[in-house]
Amino acid sequence: MKHFSPNATREDVCRFFNLPEDACSRLTVYVEALKRWNPHINLVAPSTLPQAWVRHVADALQLLPLIPFHVNQIVDLGSGSGVPGLVLALAMPERWRVHLVESTGRKCAFMRQVAQRAGVDINIHQRRIEQVDPGVLGIDENSVVTARALAPLPRLLELAVPMFERGAGAMLHKGRTAREEVEAARKAGWRFDAEFIPSVTDREAWILRLNEVHRD
Repeated sequence: MKHFSPNATREDVCRFFNLPEDACSRLTVYVEALKRWNPHINLVAPSTLPQAWVRHVADALQLLPLIPFHVNQIVDLGSGSGVPGLVLALAMPERWRVHLVESTGRKCAFMRQVAQRAGVDINIHQRRIEQVDPGVLGIDENSVVTARALAPLPRLLELAVPMFERGAGAMLHKGRTAREEVEAARKAGWRFDAEFIPSVTDREAWILRLNEVHRD
């Protein structure tokens, strides 16, 4: 399986995902803003900035071929730096309605500025996840929940249970503890179909795809 070199460039990432130049330009707006804002609001670990195209852009874009064709809406929880939700919207603004849920005002301001400068329409909700009304967002079986570095799986499922009750699936970035988190969630009474997909940016990480999520 292909894994990105930590030193992969903008061109490497755009070529791998077969992105047109306009998408690459929007993503460049994101990377430049990330480097400009990060010293002030700590969006990502500073050590990752030199490899931003791999650690953040490619890390988000690896969901592109994994999200089912029928999905027309992404709800990104704890969006923070915009990975993966904002990056996906910048890459393919016509493919989905994208909702970014983030409680920190300055992080919302960052994502809002990136979207404006890139000319992309994105729904940014400055509120806690528990305060989101899935009915207002129109969440249904054609929606997918995304999150990176938000919470251990049992807690994440608890936060998003109203979305899963409406039929949403999930595509979650997880690290080396992915299998242990799945086991812990099942012991806590959660039932779901789970697929572990190796990450293309980190040999110890996974994309965890969940469907039919419910609680006993």
